[in-house]
Amino acid sequence: MDGLNAAPSLLPPEAPLAMPVRGLSECAGSPRPAPASPAGTRRGRAFVIAMTAGVTVLATSEMWQVLGLARWTVSGAVMTLLFAILLLPIALSFATALLGFAALLRRAPAVSRPVGAGPTALLMPVCNEDVSDLIAALVAMREELHARDADDAFDIFVLSDSRDPALIAAERDAVLLLRGSPGCRVFFRHRGDNTGRKAGNIAEWVRRFGADYESFLILDADSLMTAATLQHLVAAMQADPNAGLLQTVPVLRGGQTVFARLQEFASRVYGPVLAAGAAAWHGADGNYWGHNALIRTRAFAETCGLPSLPGRKPFGGDIMSHDFVEAALLRRAGWGVHMLPRLGGSFEGGPPTLPDLDARDRRWCQGNLQHAAVIGAAGLHPLSRLHLAIGIGSYLSAALWLMFLVLGIAVALQGRFLRPEYFPQTHVLFPQWPVVDAQRAVWVFATTLALLLAPKLLGVLSVAVSARRPVRVRGWGRLIGGTVAEILISALISPATMVRQAGHVVAVLAGRDSGWKTQCRDGATLPFVEAWRFARGGVVIGLLMLAAALLVDPWLAAWMSPVIVGLLVSPLLIWATARRI
Repeated sequence: MDGLNAAPSLLPPEAPLAMPVRGLSECAGSPRPAPASPAGTRRGRAFVIAMTAGVTVLATSEMWQVLGLARWTVSGAVMTLLFAILLLPIALSFATALLGFAALLRRAPAVSRPVGAGPTALLMPVCNEDVSDLIAALVAMREELHARDADDAFDIFVLSDSRDPALIAAERDAVLLLRGSPGCRVFFRHRGDNTGRKAGNIAEWVRRFGADYESFLILDADSLMTAATLQHLVAAMQADPNAGLLQTVPVLRGGQTVFARLQEFASRVYGPVLAAGAAAWHGADGNYWGHNALIRTRAFAETCGLPSLPGRKPFGGDIMSHDFVEAALLRRAGWGVHMLPRLGGSFEGGPPTLPDLDARDRRWCQGNLQHAAVIGAAGLHPLSRLHLAIGIGSYLSAALWLMFLVLGIAVALQGRFLRPEYFPQTHVLFPQWPVVDAQRAVWVFATTLALLLAPKLLGVLSVAVSARRPVRVRGWGRLIGGTVAEILISALISPATMVRQAGHVVAVLAGRDSGWKTQCRDGATLPFVEAWRFARGGVVIGLLMLAAALLVDPWLAAWMSPVIVGLLVSPLLIWATARRI
């Protein structure tokens, strides 16, 4: 035990619980019966699969026609294949949003309170975080629980992996100060060896104290949850003995910059419709986002002792994005993994600037690409494999989009400067004209744009429809104005994000490890020189795209202007959106 934990008052008596480490293909004991999904899950799943497949096939067939005879070339075939792959997640998001909009029209389930049982542990694993911010969140939750007479129903554990002795002492002192006010019990534990990072931090708590707790809830350092939500989660798990994990949908809060406020707007307006749709077709085969979720302790201990992946980093070593894997292992063992999209009362902070989001994305990119070694594990549910595949694809798609754009320019340059073969070696009666169907191309572009915007517009509509009171003119103005601003700024920032994520994929494939840096949460001012340094690679790519497009036809440059303009103005836009408001 670390010396900082020597005072007996900082920790409860130990209650060990076995949590064996198993290979990814090694199942934990006898399989349980499959958990039951809510009524309508199969219909929702069939709708999403059919809609996604139908939209992808129809749009790809149109793209095939757009290319004309070029579709029979290698470059044309590759472009068509890339288009189909890239459209698939867009069509999936569209279908999910449609299903979610319909789900939100129905009445929300009643919020219940738990019956008497042992305490639930609220775990806050921290590593080099700002002490004042994390303690402020715990104070707010603790005071609300105290006001609801729930002191005996919850215990709070601050699980420190910090390395700075001064910071560790500040964490410990803050906990001692917190314990001086009325409320539920608060404990502090510091690990001298932070093996396994966050997953190892949680596993160490389970092995030392897990036997005393039926369930535990993981909080991020910037998480905040209402007492009513905490009690409802406990009641829902008590009511379903097959539930292994209940995931809430955290809403972003506390942003101090333009970038953070735009993320909060998207989280509050677009997020609910997508979350409701995902829950409607995932059922008991859902996913886990690493925090703001209640977990059954025994189920977690039996199934989620994670091994190290073989080989060297970045693909080997600790599983970085462990949450997806833990959800898959729980479901494989017969425990339900549910999302509760309409519960509310669940919040988290977001990165204040695009470079801060990118730093987190670099770690997530490596963690998601690691899942290529997990997705084939024996016995995983098909939807668990799909969740892993979507995570992998979310980062590979950036590189594929960049490849698609470059290939499109290359095909156009080929058509501009290489003499076409009107009469090939095969016997034909008529010349083969290398024609691209421009009118059909406009329709393909418009359809793709509509599919991208539909989830956002459905989110706006769902806010208006589900409002308890009619939305007034001023409210409509703020809603529509926020939507327009978010769409325009996110469209201009997306090309820079694409280039950065493509670079992350290349870095991971080249064997470069991301490490694990503490996330910036305070919204410090971003100097323009740093914004330029961050985005200069995208500016160079934008200039090359512009030059190549102008060589072919000014209309091609106009066609690609959303991407080119976004890359060229990205330093200014990143700097401007990092400003405090």
